Amino acid sequence: MSYIITCDSTCDLTLDMLRQLNILYSPLSFVMDDKVYVDDFGTTLPADEFFRRIDEGAMPTTTQCSVGQYTALFEQWLEQGDIVHIAFSSGLSGSYNSACIAAAEVMERNPGRKIIVVDSLGASSGYGLLLKYAAEMRDNGASMEELEQWVRDNRLNLHHWFFSTNLKHYRRGGRVSGTAAMIGTVLGICPLLNMNNEGKLIPREKIRPKARVIVEIVERMKQHAQNGAGYNGRCYICHSACIDDAKEVARLVKKAFPKLNGEPQIFNIGTVIGSHTGSGTVALFFMGDERGE
Repeated sequence: MSYIITCDSTCDLTLDMLRQLNILYSPLSFVMDDKVYVDDFGTTLPADEFFRRIDEGAMPTTTQCSVGQYTALFEQWLEQGDIVHIAFSSGLSGSYNSACIAAAEVMERNPGRKIIVVDSLGASSGYGLLLKYAAEMRDNGASMEELEQWVRDNRLNLHHWFFSTNLKHYRRGGRVSGTAAMIGTVLGICPLLNMNNEGKLIPREKIRPKARVIVEIVERMKQHAQNGAGYNGRCYICHSACIDDAKEVARLVKKAFPKLNGEPQIFNIGTVIGSHTGSGTVALFFMGDERGE
């Protein structure tokens, strides 16, 4: 390959899949119970143990990649080729800005070498799905500049829809008030959110009960997917310790979209994203119309 694709660990795929795609990653980190962990796709701390500890009261906090971390990685990665770094959404993290600063510094020290940093405006396995398409473009002969332009032109067509069935972690983290969390839990309210055109998560609707929000998230795919029921692209799903809910979403997606490109693929939400969601979150990702505000 004349260049390599790199990303951040918040793409929530698997290590095996990243290896198959020939994509290298920059690890973010988190602190839990006064110990620093690397976000390494469950190698150090498996998903089931991570979410169990959160349910028992742990409150992890996350840190973005620093300019120094990116500088060291870019210097190392340049040994394999020029770089297109597709970054975690700037609407959720400062990592993109750090990567831009580091890329400029490394290119100044390495004349003639090229590092392109492009904002995915995505997160979790939706960000991962964007990387899957990017790797296919690279393998089909796209230049660095062509790949960068494709990401910019298509990143807002990649839809991210989320729902949560567990408000306890949102309450502990201050994202909802104690009263709202208590009422929501009693009534079985499940917030439905999506990612907007700035790469930020926006609450869209409060739905009850859980069975209905599972149906509603698939309805959003029906409303927004390219070619409607004739959608023939890929679909990724991820979850935080609620595999049965994720499988039910996958079942409904398969039923609604018979021309889907393969089975819906299900992944674990990673430790950095999961530090903010806690357990009980399911997310659905697909290509569709352009995301708005």
